[in-house]
Amino acid sequence: MAKFFIVFLASAICFTTLVNFAAADADDFDRFHIKGSVYCDTCRVQFMTRLSKFLEGAKVKLECKGRENQTVTLTKEAVTDSAGNYQMEVMGDHEEELCEIVLVQSPDPECGEVNNQEFLRNAARISLTANDGIVSNETRTINPLGFMRKTPLADCPQAFKELGIVPDVTF
Repeated sequence: MAKFFIVFLASAICFTTLVNFAAADADDFDRFHIKGSVYCDTCRVQFMTRLSKFLEGAKVKLECKGRENQTVTLTKEAVTDSAGNYQMEVMGDHEEELCEIVLVQSPDPECGEVNNQEFLRNAARISLTANDGIVSNETRTINPLGFMRKTPLADCPQAFKELGIVPDVTF
């Protein structure tokens, strides 16, 4: 009788632990940790170079819109830290929405221009659903986003020469 009671008690403990573990994992599918960085595009080429610098205090905004009517369903802002990185946590599944991170405000008055061409906005798109085939359900890492400097730095041509490219930029 004592053996039966011990086996029953051990089984009950294992079962409740399994139920709690499954419930915790289900909750995690609706929580997304978003991280990214913001830099100053010092050469106005719309990609990072050795002359680019990360911006502390830059504001970004997550915005989700309905696919059909473009109604804004979620907005959330974040500010970059001393290394130019931002983080935010979002709850809920947004499978039926288009979500993207957009640049809001630069802390540097010389580097505050935002290029809103469509191909750049797509680079900041983010999937906020567990139903998308991405293995990591919790963390979403965004491509670095850049504010452009008003005028390119004088060292930019040398940086391009080192990369072996000739950008479409006038110096």
